[in-house]
Amino acid sequence: MACSIRIAQEEDRAAIWRIFHAVVAPGDTYAFDPKITREEGLAYWFAPGNWTYIAVQDGVIAGTCVLRANQSGPGSHVANAAFMVAPSARRMGVGRAMAEHCLAEAGRLGFRAMQFNYVVSTNEGAVRLWKQLGFDIVGTLPGAFRHPRLGFVDVYVMSKDLGHG
Repeated sequence: MACSIRIAQEEDRAAIWRIFHAVVAPGDTYAFDPKITREEGLAYWFAPGNWTYIAVQDGVIAGTCVLRANQSGPGSHVANAAFMVAPSARRMGVGRAMAEHCLAEAGRLGFRAMQFNYVVSTNEGAVRLWKQLGFDIVGTLPGAFRHPRLGFVDVYVMSKDLGHG
């Protein structure tokens, strides 16, 4: 199933919150407080400087992602992104489509690299996808994530050069 990706609009906020909440509430893939409020979650997702996108599959918002500079000033040439897929749309290519879109957008916007600061090692689907898309694990933070079932697990810092000499 192909999906289309577009910039998020104000009217997409309810669907984005449903996805955000479904992904964050289990507490097993993101370092957000599982009890984060709608207002806090959407403020983070739509923060100034973010490009916020949605993935639409069969007329339904199936995922959302944000693209932004990883740091300000001298670090602003490195992109950062975050991706969330609705539970009902997982394993259907939505995450890959959003990732490929974000990589292309990052290149178009002039970013020289993309870095993920906090990839939970037990999030096997994400780690596998990022490796397939050319990301390398450039650092490991031992026991940096408190998984609700597995206890303290490692976190990876992953990076990909975007080829802008």
